[in-house]
Amino acid sequence: MEQLARRLGLRTDPTIFFVSAGFTVVFVLALILFPEPIGDAFAVGRSWIVTNLGWFFVLGVNVWLGFLIWAAMSRHGHIRLGRKGERPVYSNLSWFTMLFAGGIGTVLMFWGVAEPISHFSNPPLPGVDPFTEDAAKDAISVAIYHLGLHTWTIFTLPGLAFAYFINRYDLPVRVSSVFYPLLGEGIHGPVGKAIDIASILGTLFGVAVSLGLGSSQIAAGLDALFGTGSGAWVQVAILAVLTAVAVGSIVAGLDKGVKLLSNLNIGMAVALMIFVLVCGSTLFLLRGVVETFGLYFGTLPRLAFWNDMLANENPTTDGWGWQGSWTVFYWAWTVTWSPFIGLFVARISRGRTVREFVFGVLMAPSLFTLIWFAIFGWQAMEFDGLGLAAREAMGDSAGAISSAVAESVPLAMFAFFEQFPFTQFIQGFAVVIVAIFFATSSDSASLVVDMLCTGKATPGPTHQRVFWGVAEGLVAAMLILLAGEAGLTALQQVITVVGLPIFVLVSMMIPSIIRGFAAEDIDHITIGTRPELEEFGHGPASEESTSGGLREQPSPAE
Repeated sequence: MEQLARRLGLRTDPTIFFVSAGFTVVFVLALILFPEPIGDAFAVGRSWIVTNLGWFFVLGVNVWLGFLIWAAMSRHGHIRLGRKGERPVYSNLSWFTMLFAGGIGTVLMFWGVAEPISHFSNPPLPGVDPFTEDAAKDAISVAIYHLGLHTWTIFTLPGLAFAYFINRYDLPVRVSSVFYPLLGEGIHGPVGKAIDIASILGTLFGVAVSLGLGSSQIAAGLDALFGTGSGAWVQVAILAVLTAVAVGSIVAGLDKGVKLLSNLNIGMAVALMIFVLVCGSTLFLLRGVVETFGLYFGTLPRLAFWNDMLANENPTTDGWGWQGSWTVFYWAWTVTWSPFIGLFVARISRGRTVREFVFGVLMAPSLFTLIWFAIFGWQAMEFDGLGLAAREAMGDSAGAISSAVAESVPLAMFAFFEQFPFTQFIQGFAVVIVAIFFATSSDSASLVVDMLCTGKATPGPTHQRVFWGVAEGLVAAMLILLAGEAGLTALQQVITVVGLPIFVLVSMMIPSIIRGFAAEDIDHITIGTRPELEEFGHGPASEESTSGGLREQPSPAE
């Protein structure tokens, strides 16, 4: 494999690169040829996981959040994630826009209207009638719970681990480096390579689902605007165009391509949100934003630990209740691409302190998410008819948004904008935002996967980076074109199953970080001297291990 890598002009770990690429090709071919059998098999696995281990996902994310708060508030919060005296490379604004646009921007555009309306019309909590004021309050709270603080907890924990071990001690830019305190030099062996391969595959397929959602929403928007249809070929054409944009950004690199697209994208998203605020029920929405803070934080303890334990007592459920298809799936799906977001955030956060990193990555996007859902969610529910009395007064016009969501989730945002002036312009503007979010997610993922293969923060050869960008687009395109809905459904089942081992993997980062913190000389926490291997409990380091690849790795700053 090393000879083949040299012939192809690759600068990568041949085993990690070729095994990851091979697994991707084989699995996609199998999914295309046998989508339904594979979907059925993984559906059984998914059902078993959410029934028997759903509580583990719910509890685990809460434990992660508690650990992150402890790490930030403890004396270790002053540790700088870089060398002595190093300061952040990016401004706070650019840092925020890059981590947000590379994170869940596409998901917010997709679910900003659809999820609150879904919960409004089908309340998840027992004893709540649909379309009532109580249903509306729960809908907003649940939507923010799914895409707010807890989602960013799933990104922040691996991000902190990567930033600490990679930026501070110049270990290879790989997921396996996080486990150096536990594995020692074993991170370069079969176990370490297996961790990196699993992380790459999780990233590829996790991002593929996001790209599939994005392309379906763009297709729905173009169909609403121009009647282009939203079938498989339209989505493939969209994937081809936007993959080309993403590849161009990949070639430009992180500082030029991703940063430019991210800053542009977040500005357009904020402009769209302000438009809804100004042209919608402004006073109602302003009051809604304020009240949503209280609703979210008031219901958060209950939602955070709720795991549908009484679902088995209801004969109308299938044994694991509403939450299995929402919350547990969200956590399993999100964790599959947490290595991608974590490494990306670690790369752009070099020089920040642990405290700054944790609170910045946790709080800033979560705050934006809360405001986003408060504006889009409350306005959508008011348009649909908020409360039974309001719906009776509206007559036949009530239920327009909920009917659109029931018919087609990707159409939700565009049905919502039909209630505003300048409908076609705003719908087109929304399509552009989703498209750029699509491109930033794709190019960010490609750059991170390339880092996982090279083990370095410096970009690999251009054609090597382009390969991963094209591969992501091809995976999504082949699933849509050749396997159709059955293929996407099967992929979602697979991600839930794959999410379990990755969830366990991320959980093991906590003891690794604790051992790393324990080796710090708190009186000299900005020096950045890498702890010796024996300090992690592995015994005296050999001459080979102390003079080998880890110390010779160039730092990201170089």
